Amino acid sequence: MTKKYIEHVGSFLRPKALQEARAGFENGTVTAEELKAVEDQAIFDLVDKQIVAGLEKVTDGEFRRSYWHLDFFWGFQGVDHVQAAEGYHFHGETTKADSAIVAGKISGQNHPFVSAYQFLAKAVEGKGVEAKYTIPAPAQFYFELIRDAEHVERLAEIYPNFDELRQDIKAAYLQVIDDLVASGLKTLQVDDCTWGCLVDKNFLDGWGAAQGKTGEEVHKELSHLFLTLNNDVYQNVPEGLTVNTHVCRGNFHSTWASSGGYEAVAADLFGKEAVSSYFLEFDTERAGGFEPLAEVTEGKVAVLGLITTKDGQLEDKEAVIARIHEAEKYLPLEQLWLSTQCGFASTEEGNTLTEEDQWAKLALVNDIIKEIWE
Repeated sequence: MTKKYIEHVGSFLRPKALQEARAGFENGTVTAEELKAVEDQAIFDLVDKQIVAGLEKVTDGEFRRSYWHLDFFWGFQGVDHVQAAEGYHFHGETTKADSAIVAGKISGQNHPFVSAYQFLAKAVEGKGVEAKYTIPAPAQFYFELIRDAEHVERLAEIYPNFDELRQDIKAAYLQVIDDLVASGLKTLQVDDCTWGCLVDKNFLDGWGAAQGKTGEEVHKELSHLFLTLNNDVYQNVPEGLTVNTHVCRGNFHSTWASSGGYEAVAADLFGKEAVSSYFLEFDTERAGGFEPLAEVTEGKVAVLGLITTKDGQLEDKEAVIARIHEAEKYLPLEQLWLSTQCGFASTEEGNTLTEEDQWAKLALVNDIIKEIWE
């Protein structure tokens, strides 16, 4: 098996200077150039902090984004930034109503994430670490385009033929990925909450009721669709690119959106999706047990997200180690690894913990990896 690297899911808490600059940009007191300068410096600082923390694959913390997913969608040609009828509902909170809607034929030409990655790649030059990049999954993009009746109606106007939409999503993603690889990218992490929805009975029943279908029918239909859209891309990336995925049940301001174990999606997700590793949420009972890991095929790695990013309380080291050995009952240790359950700031609001807390969490991950695997 290839070497496993110490890495974080991706996002970090935005430093105060960046928060202030972004607020100033929103109210017109900070220019785009001034904001970029603050972002640049914050990313330089973050790279150095990640290296000190022992990370071998580092990110830009998603510091140029408001959301883990929407900013990427807005970067496509043919996609508009709009306000939906309402935000996404989490447990006790609701997001802002920002959304992405199709406005024309979708294309991945000149995507702004490419230059953002190029900056990160230069920031790590000569530092002995790799710059990895995170984007949302193709299935997540499609899910956003059908989030409500207005989105569905617009999509049908521009893409009355689903096969044409499928091909354009594939082509747009591969265009961006090709441009990233040409800029030096070796590891791409694709973040995906769609599987987290498909394990939640409440979501399935609610989505089905709106369409006159059962939850079981919705699950079968959407799991096939999501797998198809993802593998359209994952099976066609440039040779030599490592593609990993992160599966989440929602992470907004330390709240969550869905619940359920991996049993309902294990055969498709672990057995058929064309990725190398799965960064998996396992920090609470909402994620279920480790039994579904038996579906992970040979040569792939399940990265156990046993360290939560939703609060600052540091986990008990021995308890985490015990859970790793419990997971080993279903998947060999060489196919297991450890990380946090999610990023620390999937949106610019960030989770309810401190910067000191986030580095303590990563230090614990590093410490346990050295004890178990080295």
